[in-house]
Amino acid sequence: MRDHFELRDGDAAGRIGELSVPRAGVTVETPALMPVINPNIRTVAPSRLQSEFGAEILITNSYIINSNDDLRERALDVGLHEMLEFDGAIVTDSGSFQLAEYGDIDVTTREILQFQHDIGSDIGTPVDIPTPPDVPREQAERELATTEEALADAEGVDTGEMLVNAPVQGSTYPDLREAAGRHAYETDLDVFPVGAVVPLMNSYRYAEMIDVVAGAKRGLGRDAPVHLFGAGHPMMFALAVAAGCDLFDSAAYAIYARDDRYMTVRGTEHLEDLDYFPCSCAVCSAHSPEELRECDDEERERLLAEHNLHVSFAEIRRIKQAIRAGNLLELVESRARSHPAMLDGYRALLDHAEQLEREDPVSKGSFFYLSKESARRPEVRRHHERVGRIDAGARVLLTEGGTPTGDEYDEAWRIVPPFGPFPRALSETYPLTAEVPERIDREAYEAAAVGVARVAEANPDSSFVLAHDGWPASALELVPEGVETESLGRQRE
Repeated sequence: MRDHFELRDGDAAGRIGELSVPRAGVTVETPALMPVINPNIRTVAPSRLQSEFGAEILITNSYIINSNDDLRERALDVGLHEMLEFDGAIVTDSGSFQLAEYGDIDVTTREILQFQHDIGSDIGTPVDIPTPPDVPREQAERELATTEEALADAEGVDTGEMLVNAPVQGSTYPDLREAAGRHAYETDLDVFPVGAVVPLMNSYRYAEMIDVVAGAKRGLGRDAPVHLFGAGHPMMFALAVAAGCDLFDSAAYAIYARDDRYMTVRGTEHLEDLDYFPCSCAVCSAHSPEELRECDDEERERLLAEHNLHVSFAEIRRIKQAIRAGNLLELVESRARSHPAMLDGYRALLDHAEQLEREDPVSKGSFFYLSKESARRPEVRRHHERVGRIDAGARVLLTEGGTPTGDEYDEAWRIVPPFGPFPRALSETYPLTAEVPERIDREAYEAAAVGVARVAEANPDSSFVLAHDGWPASALELVPEGVETESLGRQRE
């Protein structure tokens, strides 16, 4: 067990946790956003990140500091916290990004971890190899072996109270990510960044990003804090949290501002295309798009960066509230409608419903059926699995509300798409209190039919009659032949 990370609330694989960072003497509530601070360029001062935006943790690059004589001497002299004027937790990267970009760096894991410790970092990082997507498997395996050697080197460094990252690599091979996660979790290291996913996010390959995260999560224990390296756009935070990520780092707030790009939870807008700001943050309330365009370059960049931070931190708070209320997947669903690639990501997440179900709370807030994707949620899967444990009577009516004529039954169970049948005594239990639209889609009926099949399979000595309100043929085809069916209403296509 890792006693520096405690879980407080959960929904799907998302969770609210507390990450204790002993060297900083602070506890960071997760999910948390870590703004990236370039030691050479401070678009927004770190002290303001804490006081005005609520940042509890940030990340900077120790390799850049170590490579610059002035920065190096100052960091060694006064320490990282005083140098950056930040009292919260500070994470330092090792130079792996530069390794990926330029092919070589002149520092080892032992050297850079010792330097990170000496300048007062609270969470350090070894020199891993961020293997990009789509490389040959042999390359991914070879570079993963090198990363695992770096983790072994990291375990051999006396870092005192400084926590140490154990990056999980493996390119776009989920089985390698799972093996890497398992290996990392077996070390004595503390935080687990899923690395080299930025190219996937930059090319909107959110479905593959989710598969990578799911693979890593299968190898990691539930008490492992997971950092999605390089994830900085608020449109995908909810999706990544639902997959089980706890920490995010964002340089995007500053990089996008430099290019006059304006972040929203639905995507990115160019300042020149905006007539109105769809936001009420301090920046957007005080300026119109035209006024921002008229600012000089430096002021405009700063103001856009501040807006991008406001919208990012607001989304993190919104996600926490959704977890607390038990409607995180409803939030993910709404975000999935912002871009086709986000919808692909949500569908990929639901491909891992069995994995999500193991962490998803049994009871929470209301279940809202919002689209055909809702039929694949982990709550539906759990109901199908559990309803099969209930003993049924000799002759059972499964009904959406009406009663067939001329017959008698030992029991009458309700049936509600997408869940399927259940005893009436369970009607007021979660998720059977679901809010479902009157115009139900085909996928909900098909999921309900799977529930019927599950009950019939589990009770081979019982006979069942399904009284349905005009189910479509595709759903009726999934009902076992031994179940009698009678339509109470109009036939649906």
